[in-house]
Amino acid sequence: MNDLLQIKNLIHEIRGMKVMLDSDLAMLYEVETRALNQAVKRNIERFPINFMFQLTQEEFQTLISQNVISKNSGEKRGGRQKLPYVFTEQGVAMLSSVLRSKKAIQTNIQIMNTFVQVRHYVLEHKDLTKRFAELEQYFMQYCKDNEADKQKIYEAIDLLMDRTKPSKIGF
Repeated sequence: MNDLLQIKNLIHEIRGMKVMLDSDLAMLYEVETRALNQAVKRNIERFPINFMFQLTQEEFQTLISQNVISKNSGEKRGGRQKLPYVFTEQGVAMLSSVLRSKKAIQTNIQIMNTFVQVRHYVLEHKDLTKRFAELEQYFMQYCKDNEADKQKIYEAIDLLMDRTKPSKIGF
C-alpha cells in the first residue's frame, strides 16, 4: 500500500494526461535514466506520441517551480542535459516489453495498479466537485447581500474540501 502511495505522488498531469517522468520511472525500475531512455530509443516504434513525449522548456520549468524536480537537475555538470521524457499509462505498460528484469515486471504491476487507483479517484471526486459547485451557486443566490454569510459558506466549503483530500504520505 505504501508503494502505491509513493507511486501516486510521482504521477503528474501534463497536457491533460496523467504521466510519469523518465527519471522517476528509472528510480522505480532501479536503472539509470540514461539506460531507460536508451532502451526506449532502441524500440522507438513502440512509443508513439500518446505513449511518451518530451517536455517543453516551459513545462520543465513549471515542474521545477512546483518542486517536482530538483532545481539542480537542470545544471550542466552531473545533472540533466536534455529535457525529460514523460510516459503515459500506455507508455509505462509498453516499458515492460523493453525492460525485462524481474524488478521491472514487479514495478510495472505496481505502477499500473496506481494508475487505476488514480482514475477511480478522479471519477469519484468529479461528482463531488460538481455537487460543491451546485451548492455554492444555490447559497450565493440566497446570500447576495450578506457578505458575512458568504464568508461562512466559503469557509464551510473549504473545510469540506480539506477533509476529502487524501493525506500526503511518501515523497
